[in-house]
Amino acid sequence: MKVILAPDSFKGSLTAIEAARAMARGVQEAIPTSHTILLPAADGGEGTMRSLVDATNGTYTSVTVEDPLGRPIVATYGILGDKETCVIEIAEASGLTRLVDDEKDPLRASSYGTGELIAHAIESGYRKFIIGLGGSATNDGGSGILQALGMRLLDEQGRDLSKGGGALKDLYSIDDTDWDGRIRDSAFLIASDVKNPFVGQNGASYVFGPQKGATSSVVEELDRNLSLFADVIKSERGIALHCKEGAGAAGGAGGVFQAFFNGEMKQGIDVVLDAIAFHEAVEDADLVITGEGKTDRQTLSGKTPFGIAKAAQRKGKPVILISGAVDEESRETLYPFFKEVHGIMDDGISVEEAVANAFYYLKEKTRKVMESYS
Repeated sequence: MKVILAPDSFKGSLTAIEAARAMARGVQEAIPTSHTILLPAADGGEGTMRSLVDATNGTYTSVTVEDPLGRPIVATYGILGDKETCVIEIAEASGLTRLVDDEKDPLRASSYGTGELIAHAIESGYRKFIIGLGGSATNDGGSGILQALGMRLLDEQGRDLSKGGGALKDLYSIDDTDWDGRIRDSAFLIASDVKNPFVGQNGASYVFGPQKGATSSVVEELDRNLSLFADVIKSERGIALHCKEGAGAAGGAGGVFQAFFNGEMKQGIDVVLDAIAFHEAVEDADLVITGEGKTDRQTLSGKTPFGIAKAAQRKGKPVILISGAVDEESRETLYPFFKEVHGIMDDGISVEEAVANAFYYLKEKTRKVMESYS
């Protein structure tokens, strides 16, 4: 029996590869003759880099770069097992997790550190990139990424702007004289489920600014600044980002990747499934098992288990969901996509126990599920 194990991370307790290993042990204890394939997955948000690298037996590279407020940190990017594709998450260098609550300041926060990671990878010879846009602390329209790669953002007097979303109010022109030409020879696949435009009531600032520390007045200021940035880009590049779908991802970084990197944006789970060769692996599989920390109706909006289920169903393969917890009100809505739906906490295990001993309980739950599976 060939079983593919493709869970997302169980946030706060297990990485995706740890969850896959726990499931694999449970399957093998129940059916010793089984053949398990571990394909830890993600939906394009935080954790995508680790899942892709682990699933393809890749490697990591660590670099000293700037955090959102310009402080030196050590950040990491991944190289897939093909030794050609570089995976960079904007959250790694420029994410909210790099800041404590009272440091959140989208007027100052810059994506410069993410640009430094790209620069290091390009200097190291990589030309194929997967970029994950979830979890950013920034609302600078990706301007910091441009600055780190040699693009000059200038005011009316020809002076370089400082970093951050607040500085864009003084933008007058863009000078690409020192732009790294190797970017033109590179391919960028952008993993993001965000459809929001660059500016406006549904844009980056209004929708995502508050969670990054923006007050209502700051949100308005940031939106005006991004609108000016989009005006200059349209004038100088002929590309209108204002209403472009997905341009509002990661504080507007989605727009910059589309305008300056020839980036192709795809739904995060689709990028991941292609990168881990899920479609090929599932061809001769007998069963697929997926899961996540908590499953509810939001899972069906494009999270990892839903993407796994849809891809497996297209091949006629059954999918079992084993998560930490399953929202009871959502359970019925899940059954059209999963042959079985299980939660570790279904057995009366407390949240504290489930988190503290997540590997054991996931292994045991998988073993019990497989012993009764037919």
